[in-house]
Amino acid sequence: MKTFSPHALAVACSACLALAACGSNNASDQTINSSVSSPVSSAPVAGSSSSAVNASDRILLNQVGFATAGPKVALIPPVDASSFSVINVVTGAEVASGEIGAYQQWPYASGRVAQADFSELNMPGEYVVRVPGLADSDTFVVAQDPYRELNKAVIKAYYFNRASTALEPQYAGDWARASGHPDTEVRIHPSAASAARPAESVISSPKGWYDAGDYGKYIVNSGISTYTLLAALEHYPELYAQCELNIPESGDSVPDLLDETLWNVDWMLTMQDPADGGVYHKLTTKSFVGKVMPAETHEPRYVVQKGTAATLNFAAVMAAASRVVQPYDSTRASTMLQAAQSAWQWAGQNPNIAYHQPDDVSTGGYGDSDFSDEFAWAAAELYITTGNDAYYQAIKADAIGNQVPGWSQSLGLAWMSLAAHADSLTAAADTALIQKRVTDLADTIVAAGNESAYGVSMTRPDFVWGSNGVAMNRAMMLVQAYRITGEQNYMAAAQALLDYVLGRNPTEYSFVTGFGARPPMHIHHRPSVADDVVAPVPGFLAGGPHSGQQDGCEYPSDLPAESYLDDWCSYASNEITINWNAPLVYVTGALEAYYLTAENP
Repeated sequence: MKTFSPHALAVACSACLALAACGSNNASDQTINSSVSSPVSSAPVAGSSSSAVNASDRILLNQVGFATAGPKVALIPPVDASSFSVINVVTGAEVASGEIGAYQQWPYASGRVAQADFSELNMPGEYVVRVPGLADSDTFVVAQDPYRELNKAVIKAYYFNRASTALEPQYAGDWARASGHPDTEVRIHPSAASAARPAESVISSPKGWYDAGDYGKYIVNSGISTYTLLAALEHYPELYAQCELNIPESGDSVPDLLDETLWNVDWMLTMQDPADGGVYHKLTTKSFVGKVMPAETHEPRYVVQKGTAATLNFAAVMAAASRVVQPYDSTRASTMLQAAQSAWQWAGQNPNIAYHQPDDVSTGGYGDSDFSDEFAWAAAELYITTGNDAYYQAIKADAIGNQVPGWSQSLGLAWMSLAAHADSLTAAADTALIQKRVTDLADTIVAAGNESAYGVSMTRPDFVWGSNGVAMNRAMMLVQAYRITGEQNYMAAAQALLDYVLGRNPTEYSFVTGFGARPPMHIHHRPSVADDVVAPVPGFLAGGPHSGQQDGCEYPSDLPAESYLDDWCSYASNEITINWNAPLVYVTGALEAYYLTAENP
């Protein structure tokens, strides 16, 4: 297991200019994230029972920290001791103690663990968990708002992945770079050709976010990513109203999260064929480029094939975006709604056009063959925005279930939006059914966590490509149940999933670049590997454990929860994507709002 010295981590985030304090309208009011500019060392504090630790003997916990009002759990490896204590690292005083729970085996990891619950600790400060016979845990903080800087950083990661613009030093710090991919002269691929736009003709399609570790822009994956950020804004408007991120738009009359999201919405609008309303599936080169910066790539870029999935994703996002943008720019909002309705009409006329990768194109596929979920999602967003009952009937609510969302599965997004707007829906909507769909799924997720030795609701099918994104989407669904019912067990289960991605997991990594004692340092992300900065771009959620191991790298384990490698070669476990960051934005913001309310009811 690789570990990283405090010095290496200090270099890693020496220039996190990303993070200006929320609640400030001054774009130049920059603060540096303490967890990344002064990384917490895992070295023992005075009185520690050991000066060194084997990987199998590490106490596991959320390496970023805990809310004063929230649950706090660590995992203890097998040891003779029966109790634990929590130590203030400044004073050396014991501030909490308790009994270590029963040891259990998680089928997806090696070794047994026991839980140590110290939720009673509610005083802000820096602490370690101490167990006789083990090295102290990583130092962690307890604070009223421990995830504020994390939330800002995972939003700011989208700025770092902007296409068609230079990243200036005053906004990007060490990760400043020249502009690449203007995308003002994009070619029509033969698969996308029409009478009005024949093959090799040229359109303009600038802006947008690079999708992942590559430089492609994909409508399907943009759909869920953009929607999730819009949902965060729509559900927690006060949290983001004055949250400045130190991006070029900071200081205007629009929340920075919306400014950043509109960078991608503007690109998505260019992907709709104005002649018929259909939407191109993606904009990429014909094959992936090498380890180069954006400005160093000059291969022709193409829009490729219209499809039902892309068009319905587009319709859903534009309908949702029109609601969020309306208070700031009614004309722009109207354009988005018209685009959504045009896309819906095209999909109705072309209900089963699956994306098929052309023979001369080898970039990401994002293929799908079942569009019932996309139809339901697009119909739900159009219904909420317009109040037209015909859209509600098109959802076919009685006939569809609910699932944790992902780029190829949109049902969860439909129910999420319907639940959020239940009080303003027309009489056509079955609000009891909407609540049941949300809470039934959440109850299943909670039950899985209750059965887990690690206390997290991840099951074998969840350890897929992007398992950390799955974890955060599961947490996001739990938040929806809390928003409906007010039952705190849902938020506790969501917190456990956040704890998992921030260190309470068998790999011992905090999976967000720049955060925690052991963050990823070698993500599969071209700008991070091609620049001359030691650290990767901060704020990205690595894909996470995935026993598929399609990249052929040498993994430390075949067990699902341990099949992770912090190496550029491991695109199957260590790539980043915009759709994995999005639910992390939503969940960290939701938890911040929840804990602030708990502190100030």
